[in-house]
Amino acid sequence: MGKNKLAKFAEMEKLPNVFQCGAREVLADNEALLMKGEWRNKFFHNDNSIVLELGCGKGEYTVGLAQRFPEKNFIGIDIKGARMWTGAKYAYENGLGNVAFLRINIEFIDRFFAADEVDEIWITFPDPQMKKTTKRLTSTNLMKHYQQILKENGIIHLKTDSNFLYTYTCAMVKANAYPVLFETNDLYASNWEDPILSIKTYYEQQWLSRGISIKYIKFVLERRQDFVEPEIEIEHDNYRSFGRNGRTQTNTNK
Repeated sequence: MGKNKLAKFAEMEKLPNVFQCGAREVLADNEALLMKGEWRNKFFHNDNSIVLELGCGKGEYTVGLAQRFPEKNFIGIDIKGARMWTGAKYAYENGLGNVAFLRINIEFIDRFFAADEVDEIWITFPDPQMKKTTKRLTSTNLMKHYQQILKENGIIHLKTDSNFLYTYTCAMVKANAYPVLFETNDLYASNWEDPILSIKTYYEQQWLSRGISIKYIKFVLERRQDFVEPEIEIEHDNYRSFGRNGRTQTNTNK
């Protein structure tokens, strides 16, 4: 591991807006490390709604949302601390008190939030996991966890460059009869007007400049007892096999 990463990990341990918990500690059910049910009281010190960004990377979207919606609380979640350090440090140095970061495996998310504690979930540009259905952040496997922490009729947003993941998610939503509030396979060509359109991450801008459209779906996660995995064959995103510099419209059938 490089010295730069080590330095970032060391600083993450000291940042007051960062919470970290390893898989071993989670499985040991060490409640002393968790903020479950206490985010508003112990960290944000308000009764405002809580919005999560899953797979937050450098935290650009978490920070961007927090700056545009100061009346809400935002928590960026990822397992890669060296990336998260960027957003966490920026939020701390700029006094963004409505931002926190949580470094955990997302599959353990219900260990860190109480029932009805979360109002919305953003899933932004995740790995589409084309070979591992249960690992997809919009799979029914994870919907089971999300509905345990979301308030009744809580909202989930997916923003992605991946046609594969977008198609899968739309099929999953339809198979489980979740109400759709908005969906488009070309967000910036749509006529939708919303403040989120002004938030573009570094890689999102790169994809747009290469002719790859941004897909978006917003739906209500009504609570379910049973979940249905969609039976659908989806063409893989072939541009994903290239490096970032190879992600152009000529490399994809989108």
